[in-house]
Amino acid sequence: MTPRTRNRLGLILILLLFTAPLLTAWVLSERGWLPAGKRNYGTLLQPPRDLAAAGIVDADGQALPWKDAEWSWTVFALTGPSCASACLARIDELRRVRLSLNQNASRVRVVVLGTLPPAALDGLAPVREVRDPTASLAAWRPTGADEVAVVFADPHGFLVLSYGVGYDARKLRHDLERVIKS
Repeated sequence: MTPRTRNRLGLILILLLFTAPLLTAWVLSERGWLPAGKRNYGTLLQPPRDLAAAGIVDADGQALPWKDAEWSWTVFALTGPSCASACLARIDELRRVRLSLNQNASRVRVVVLGTLPPAALDGLAPVREVRDPTASLAAWRPTGADEVAVVFADPHGFLVLSYGVGYDARKLRHDLERVIKS
């Protein structure tokens, strides 16, 4: 083997060393594989559902604004037919999850879709109560009494993630932190 051939083989081996990971990543990506670090804990809604025209209104009858200056994400707490102590505790937990986001807490609004006891929202500020006259979120509402499910809506009014009854608040916070930073 001549020195020229040996140098060429060395160059080809170096090129293979650098291109093999790129080729492997491309093949895995084309097959739909995602690393575990990129997965979310909630259920990803495919395709995202548009809520901008759903007609969700607050307690005063004003339409819930979607495009605002703060670029806010919306966390919907969907309550069951009746909301008692366990339900209120879960809503308070969502309020605390929002507060734990520190400087990004202002980019998240927590709204409750359901019927709460009259004085319940006094201690849960800044959580707001909303109504869904078109029942656009009925598919995610729990059927049991004193239960809460959660869905995320992006700043443009698209539902992107859902969490069933019994969700883990730490995992929900982790997902919320990820989507806010994106």
